[in-house]
Amino acid sequence: MKPSDPHLPPGTDDARRAALADRTGYDEAFLGPVVPLPLPVRQSIGTVILPYTHFTVVFRPDRRLAASTAVCVEGRELLEDVPRDDVWQFDPRLPDEQQAGEDIYRNNSLDRGHLVRRLDPVWGPSALAARANTDTFHFTNAAPQADVFNQGKQLWQGLENYLLDHAAVYDRRLTVLTGPVLHDSDPPYRGIQVPMRFWKVAAFLQDGALAAAAYVLDQSPDLSRDAERALAGATTGAPPPLGPFRTYQVPVSDVAEITELEFGPLPDVDVMPATRAPEERWRRLESYGDLVLHP
Repeated sequence: MKPSDPHLPPGTDDARRAALADRTGYDEAFLGPVVPLPLPVRQSIGTVILPYTHFTVVFRPDRRLAASTAVCVEGRELLEDVPRDDVWQFDPRLPDEQQAGEDIYRNNSLDRGHLVRRLDPVWGPSALAARANTDTFHFTNAAPQADVFNQGKQLWQGLENYLLDHAAVYDRRLTVLTGPVLHDSDPPYRGIQVPMRFWKVAAFLQDGALAAAAYVLDQSPDLSRDAERALAGATTGAPPPLGPFRTYQVPVSDVAEITELEFGPLPDVDVMPATRAPEERWRRLESYGDLVLHP
């Protein structure tokens, strides 16, 4: 069996590292215009760049979570019949203790939330698509999310499909940048801090020009006295209380501000620019009909 085979059975770290050695990751020129990998503005924040099949993770060992991810989505070649692996594993290119592994998710109400959605990089020849599917099941591509499923989460999980349908008029290609909002006030739990918000920025071509749209998923609890007490005691047992999923369309510039990441040209090509009235700056989404996709 070749070391690059994605179904290489568990073995030594050297063999597992060899299995990932040929990954080329996210293509910044996938759309034509360059959409750079989102990197921290502050150089003092240490990150590790981890390429996979059709996507890349910018990982923060200090938080044991990704700072950002970036994936190329070829809508015409997506293979939705590739079965789920559901076998999560550490990335052998990092020490296990620097990653948020199974101990974070065991016996509680936390889901391993894919950052790069499983199906987004699953395109191309069947062997390559299967490898991409397996690659998404690295703990470096996960972050804890509430296990409740509601309308807000359904909207969040279906955004890429909806945007691909929109892009079908043009090119059916997307680049999707995603990550948790890593804030110092995130509550501690089992050796990590649980993010309260997640962000997503989609870039696509519209009438031949680069365009972008940004979204935030908020799982913050309503901070009643009881919730505050639970947050303070999150290290002792139960995970922090997480609120219902609320999904917003927001200016790309706001995502850049709350994440301290660099998004290159995307704030300037935002379909919902920051000049909107303050009460409409973060647009709460109840359905896909609420999306703004044109300036």
